[in-house]
Amino acid sequence: MASSLEIAGINKRFGNGDKSVEVLRRVDIHVAPGEFLILVGPSGCGKSTLLNIIAGLDDPTEGEVRIGGKNVVGMPPRDRDIAMVFQSYALYPTMSVADNIGFALEMRKMPKAERQKRIDEVAAMLQISHLLDRRPSQLSGGQRQRVAMGRALARQPQLFLFDEPLSNLDAKLRVEMRAEIKRLHQASGITSVYVTHDQVEAMTLGSRIAVMKGGVVQQLGTPDDIYNRPANTYVATFIGSPTMNLLRGAAAGGQFGIQGAALNLAAPASANEVLLGVRPEHLVMQDSAPWRGKVSVVEPTGPDTYVVVDTAAGSVTLRTDAQTRVQPGDAVGLAVEPANAHWFDASSENRLA
Repeated sequence: MASSLEIAGINKRFGNGDKSVEVLRRVDIHVAPGEFLILVGPSGCGKSTLLNIIAGLDDPTEGEVRIGGKNVVGMPPRDRDIAMVFQSYALYPTMSVADNIGFALEMRKMPKAERQKRIDEVAAMLQISHLLDRRPSQLSGGQRQRVAMGRALARQPQLFLFDEPLSNLDAKLRVEMRAEIKRLHQASGITSVYVTHDQVEAMTLGSRIAVMKGGVVQQLGTPDDIYNRPANTYVATFIGSPTMNLLRGAAAGGQFGIQGAALNLAAPASANEVLLGVRPEHLVMQDSAPWRGKVSVVEPTGPDTYVVVDTAAGSVTLRTDAQTRVQPGDAVGLAVEPANAHWFDASSENRLA
């Protein structure tokens, strides 16, 4: 049965006195049984430190970690009933695939027949039954990652922890393994926490996402919340590719204006200087629009075309369809539908209601 995970008031400092460094600040996250939580952010944001604290590889300076309602701070990793999948696979090179998958079960004194049955079940689920007699050196990167996941899955833990498990794979394998991980989570229902710096992995895998920066959770929500209602400009520009366009302007008489044009948009009444955020797919070329610019770059990607337009208010990027026929040097008008506008305070950079 899946267990809940409670991260309550977690602070973490490295070092002592004036030379100490705070890497996590008051992190509070409740993960429901069976949920798939993503911790996403750039290097140094604290996501791996938080995962290590959950795993028992490090202790918090303050706060509690509760697995299934039990505070496990100070408890050794082996007693937490968790399984971890690492970026480096961490397979035993002298053991066969079958022995790698079943090693933890053997250490738990599981009877041989029962252990073999579990190995066979996991291997069938991961489609690696034909590899059970091989050594890790005889496997591809994707096969090794499947074995690493099989070893974790065989234990049937309360909690799965993934530490950037796809970073060593090429682009095609990452897409395949992403789908494999999602399928395995749906089949097993085990509560999972997944660390990544890749926002595509975060959006496609997570039932909820915690976006981190400087040891602080900037926003915790579903992929839809994070993408369509970002809490601040950091979340808005970190999630989404190409990144969200941000335009600084003034709200005069309830209308938003930028350098070089007045946009037909009603700005929030509570602010004077604001930032307008627009996703590239929501910025459209419109011949009659008063906001004008010149195309500087055209990037066909196959299904879409990215168009960079230089305007008096700065460069912006549009995501258009593959049939777009603009060329560098073309003059174009730009428009934004009011429903697709995101508003942020220019000083705090937080989202405005």
